[in-house]
Amino acid sequence: MTVARENSAFHFLLTQEISERRKLITMKRTFTILVGVLLVGCATHSGEKSKWISLFNGKDLTGWTVRGKATWSVENGVLVGVGGMGHIYTDATCTDFEFKGKFRTTADAGAKANSGFYFRANPPTNDVRGFPNGYEAQICNDPKAAYTGWLWKPGKPTGKATELLTKDGEWFTYRIRVVGEHIEFWINDKPVMTYDDAEYKTGHFAIQGHNPGMKIEAKEMFYRDLSK
Repeated sequence: MTVARENSAFHFLLTQEISERRKLITMKRTFTILVGVLLVGCATHSGEKSKWISLFNGKDLTGWTVRGKATWSVENGVLVGVGGMGHIYTDATCTDFEFKGKFRTTADAGAKANSGFYFRANPPTNDVRGFPNGYEAQICNDPKAAYTGWLWKPGKPTGKATELLTKDGEWFTYRIRVVGEHIEFWINDKPVMTYDDAEYKTGHFAIQGHNPGMKIEAKEMFYRDLSK
């Protein structure tokens, strides 16, 4: 009888200990999950708190610097570039950001329209009128070329767009998100390009005028800083 009672007591204590251990493991797992949710929530909330900042006032070239041969003006609330090769840089600089804006290209008979929106870009030190050192979101509606939605580095198509969604003479929206090495493009709210690259860290935004006989138009350009 004594042995039976002792075995029964031992079994009871062992069962209790196993139960307590299981409760402790469950509590640890729950705590880990809650911490993860809170961290994700904080990161998301931080990104959402960043305010959209206008790059273009729709009236004049305040906040922009012209480099090169292209001529830039404001017509009916639209930034317009014509006349040849050149770039117009924002005074604003950024590292990690989200950008959104609207663009349209047109070309005279016999000419081709080619442009681009640059980011993390800086004028070359040996010739400020040259091609920017930085990334370019291509704007070119030729299906035989590295077309709108491609990522370019100076002189080199780098990140391939999945499809051409734009045409000359039609407005389209560009959305760009860059965090660290990760670069993403959307055209008309459709994802078209994702690429990782670490060469250029920070710099200006800029728009390219490429060749005589073409026109690039831009409006409703905003960005928000995701570095903060």
